[in-house]
Amino acid sequence: MTRERLADMVQRGLVTPTGLISHGRGEAYDYLMGERSTDAALEAERAAANGNAAALDPEGIIALAGKIPAKIEVNLFHRTPERMEGLISYLESKGAVNVLGRDPDSRIQGLEHDRALCTSEGIFGADVILVPIEDGDRAEALVAMGKKVISIDLNPLSRTSKAATVPVCDEISRAIENISRFVDELRGDRETIIKTLDDFSNQENRRRTVEGICRFLMDGLDGGDD
Repeated sequence: MTRERLADMVQRGLVTPTGLISHGRGEAYDYLMGERSTDAALEAERAAANGNAAALDPEGIIALAGKIPAKIEVNLFHRTPERMEGLISYLESKGAVNVLGRDPDSRIQGLEHDRALCTSEGIFGADVILVPIEDGDRAEALVAMGKKVISIDLNPLSRTSKAATVPVCDEISRAIENISRFVDELRGDRETIIKTLDDFSNQENRRRTVEGICRFLMDGLDGGDD
């Protein structure tokens, strides 16, 4: 269903063909994790509750933004006026309000590509940013600007995951759902929130993700053929 939705988005000009390649690469890691939220992913999602995405899970992103509350800004690698308007209009058709990105007035420092274009009300002025797709250059640039970056990228070895303050290695729909649940669970519990963040380690969490992949593969070998 996800592949069909993305293919339809390519036909509509909202997703680029290279976006399908990126999705396939991430999908392969999902298979290696057993297509489930690992313990390491849940730990990262719990910490994150303390920011191709529009095509993959627009309803989840909109709901999470409203719950926090946070602003939504469209920021594209392959940026054209038509794609920007198409994606923003698509999000608005799903219920999003005041989606930013149409009229950029700032730039992400350290990026020369069009994805450096952003708004002062959104990405440029934010202290915490959710980057729900693999983009190592953008994640590194945002961290260099002093921002806390939450990434959603199934690959624990990617530059995005390595650079992020909190790398969530999980499929985006599961990740958004889990983060939303933890937002509700942790709201108002300042002591637990602080402890969760203090105890979180990027490197250790990614290490546990890789170990989980290895265990899943070995369990599959031990189980024999289906």
